Amino acid sequence: MGELVLIRHGETEWSRSGRHTGATDIPLTPHGEEQARALGAVLAGEEFALVLSSPRERARRTAELAGLAAEPCDDLAEWDYGVYEGRTTAEICAELGRPWTVFADGMPPGSGETLEQVGARVDRVLARARPVVADGGKVALVAHAHLLRVLGARWVGLPPAGGALLRLDAASVSRLGEEHDRPVITLWNAQPSTPA
Repeated sequence: MGELVLIRHGETEWSRSGRHTGATDIPLTPHGEEQARALGAVLAGEEFALVLSSPRERARRTAELAGLAAEPCDDLAEWDYGVYEGRTTAEICAELGRPWTVFADGMPPGSGETLEQVGARVDRVLARARPVVADGGKVALVAHAHLLRVLGARWVGLPPAGGALLRLDAASVSRLGEEHDRPVITLWNAQPSTPA
């Protein structure tokens, strides 16, 4: 049976501090590199028919340290946060004077990507991966939290906003498959043990 394996990149300085990191190319921290190596131990022995990675350094390096030869895929780049790039949710809420989330509120008009644009990118990735999975192959996708949350939602038929229901930590592995010919989430947000 085929499977889609989602791998979130290891820790960066910005992911550790909760800063929205879309287009900014932040490297892994030393701990993030250890996390990526631990992912390699989890994935050891698995054979993938297709491995795709976000073009961002943090995702490409995670794939490399995990022992995956990944093809860069622009559609796996993280959400373009526009003027909210590098800012924390708390900072954005304070500026707006009200609660804010990327899934419910998005970006200010004319800045960054809409949820629908991210959903369209994810759907293109799934259109490429589904035939491989349907043919019994495994596909690995190495990318980012918000993007992969949208992808998980779209896999099971939810709208892109359904990603709000799926927490995803750094250096986690999630698995998507089928049960009774229906797309399902078989594992979500599993993290290998790494030194602190």
